[in-house]
Formats: sequence, C-alpha cells, structure tokens
Amino acid sequence: MTTIDERIKARRMEMGLSLAELARRADISKGYLHSIESGETQSPSAEVLFKIAHELGTTIADLMGETELQRDVVAEIPENLLQLAQEDDLTQADVQMLANIRYRGKQPQSVADWRFIFESIKRTVRFSDGQD
Repeated sequence: MTTIDERIKARRMEMGLSLAELARRADISKGYLHSIESGETQSPSAEVLFKIAHELGTTIADLMGETELQRDVVAEIPENLLQLAQEDDLTQADVQMLANIRYRGKQPQSVADWRFIFESIKRTVRFSDGQD
C-alpha cells in the first residue's frame, strides 16, 4: 500500500515535473513540498493538498489513495458543466467531482451556477484551513 507522499511523488514524476516546478505551480515552497514527498510532513493542510492535486490533475481523494471508490462513481457530465470546464480550463478530476454534486436530486442548470459552486468549494477549502 502506498502512502500519500509516495503517490504525490509518483504522480509528479509521471507528469515529468520537477519538484521545483510543482512547488511553483502549487504556490508552496520547494522545501515544504520536499518534506511532504519525503514523509517528513505527515498531515499537510487541505489547502496544500488541493493545490497539489489541482496541479497534478487529480483529486485529494486520489492522493489519499481513495481512487477505487471514485472510479466506481462516474457521473454523466452535463453540457453546461463541460462548457465551464472548457472556459475555465478545469481538470478532469474537478469536472468529475462537480458532476457528482446534487442538491435534492438536482444539478445546477447554468455555467454561472456551476462556476459559483466550484468557486465556493475552493473558498471553503481555503477557509477551513484558516486562510483568508
């Protein structure tokens, strides 16, 4: 069984990114990323994991080793969500996460509503970490 640090490093290497490049893209220090990948930092914040996952084109759940659960739940992607994904250059993981969102069995009906939900999730992750 692989650990989160091993999965981050493996994913980074699969994408051909240097440690410095991923750190720059995720807006974290190279030293901190190195401590995460080497297992020195055992519990990075949700915000840091979100940034890393986003830059690696994956999800926090994937980095934590919960991919089997996600692969079982592949939602159909509405046209207006696909439009948002194209306009805002969302990762496939972000699109799939959004496609699984329902409130009382319904999904957003416009690009603007999808964008609002996505931005709200990003802000919630930042606020839950004590940022902003």
